[in-house]
Amino acid sequence: MSDWRQETLDRIRKLIEQAAPNATEERKWRKPSNPAGVPVWEDGGIICTGETYKDKVKLTFARGAALDDPAELFNSSLDGGTRRALDIFEGDAIDEAAFKALISEAVALNHAKASR
Repeated sequence: MSDWRQETLDRIRKLIEQAAPNATEERKWRKPSNPAGVPVWEDGGIICTGETYKDKVKLTFARGAALDDPAELFNSSLDGGTRRALDIFEGDAIDEAAFKALISEAVALNHAKASR
């Protein structure tokens, strides 16, 4: 894949690296329709996944329902009790400061849970 979706994932990857320098990225859930697998960022637990679809890049935060989202970045999976997602469509701008704040908060939440 070498189009706007890959560019979006590359930009997201850099933002995650800035907000959570100890986070690791791993490819999981390989299947015939997605042989490269899904990027999964972790630090003390899953932070988020980055899936590509024909019309969007979907960033699903594993514990998004527990995160404060004052900038209202989450625009998908809003009815779920645990996860929340951010769908990014071609040409969408990303509020980088708000996104990095969500990443930092997700990492803090993972570590707080792990220390109990």
